[in-house]
Amino acid sequence: MKRIDWNQLDDPARAAMLQRPVQAVSDAVRSGVQAIFEAVADRGDDALRDFTSRFDGVMLEEFEVDAGEFARAAEAVPAEVQAAIAEAAARIEAFHQAGIAPPYAVETAPGLTCQRVQRPIRRVGLYVPAGSAPLPSTALMLCVPARLAGCAEVILCTPPRADGSADPAVLLAARQAPGVRVFKLGGAQAIAAMALGTARVPRCDKLFGPGNAWVDEAKRQAAQRPGGIAIDMPAGPSEVLVIADSGANPAFVAADLLSQAEHGPDSQVLLLTDSTTLLDAVATEVEAQLARLPRADIARRALEASRLVRVRDIEQAIAISNVYAPEHLILALREPRAWLDRVDSAGSIFLGDWTPEALGDYCSGSNHVLPTGGAARAWSGLSVASFQKAIAVQEASRAGIASAGPCAAILAHAEGLQAHAHAVELRLEHAA
Repeated sequence: MKRIDWNQLDDPARAAMLQRPVQAVSDAVRSGVQAIFEAVADRGDDALRDFTSRFDGVMLEEFEVDAGEFARAAEAVPAEVQAAIAEAAARIEAFHQAGIAPPYAVETAPGLTCQRVQRPIRRVGLYVPAGSAPLPSTALMLCVPARLAGCAEVILCTPPRADGSADPAVLLAARQAPGVRVFKLGGAQAIAAMALGTARVPRCDKLFGPGNAWVDEAKRQAAQRPGGIAIDMPAGPSEVLVIADSGANPAFVAADLLSQAEHGPDSQVLLLTDSTTLLDAVATEVEAQLARLPRADIARRALEASRLVRVRDIEQAIAISNVYAPEHLILALREPRAWLDRVDSAGSIFLGDWTPEALGDYCSGSNHVLPTGGAARAWSGLSVASFQKAIAVQEASRAGIASAGPCAAILAHAEGLQAHAHAVELRLEHAA
């Protein structure tokens, strides 16, 4: 990892240091994704078969997982993994259930009531990556809130394995959404299938889930197409920013950095610290732990675009983090909660030495589908509300139109919208 002293950089160098690696290949990814969308729009399932053969190395006649494959998956997953999936699902449900916003109603004027109600999105499309590692945890993070929201149809796409099957643990986790339909499709072609619809894959109303740069770009293009569908958020290559003081455990910090670096070569990890001693110790620990990782080659490639940064103090580190807006922010500080109010842009925050980011990835209960690439400046992580539509309802009685109608008529005339005014004034005349 490259070492940098923040206060020795000018503004352009600082901006370059905070650039995500995926930005360097965005033009190539953009054109490649566009070609995939065009092929799926033109040739439907035939294009999906070709892309699956090309990218996943398997030719599939049918994409959808049948009842037999679901049954075999349940038998293939070890008992301890099944128990861990159930335990994690219970925590995820508890956290998300508590966060469901209740409907409300208020009388805004005598005889005029406004209310807000929630309705589930009818058909949702979920993407669960499995490129270099299957992610049943992501299936939990998507399927549990979809179930709590009451979505009528849940479509889930995940890449096939070399033998043409879906990962058994992913299938087991997907059952958290009863009636889920799983399709063995990966990458941008899976997003295109759910966005456009084919003879075999239903067109969805909203897309959810993280992925690599291709998946992230595919979701963006899906939303931008004429009549395009909604997406949850920009959720691309994983990233973590750690802010640590001199009392932090360097082994813990290094482990947290590597836990994100092993996701993929386009991941990015950053350490900000005001302690040169800690920075040196973390650098040593990263190399020592890296040598023991089975996915060391992947992590090492991610570390090429990662940084160990010396800052003036923790206040400056927080300011830098707010500009970067990380997907994951770890505050490895002696009094982390004292700094919490200063953080205004992060997907998820982990406080103190005993809260590894990996806990949130699996079973703390919060959602690990989070905004990346700086999108945390304006986007939030996944919740039950992400799978719902909020609808405003209003009802006026004769007294209500009499009390609020004159205000509406005056504003309508002020805007030059006479038909608006007439619709109100006509009722005022009849209500008098």
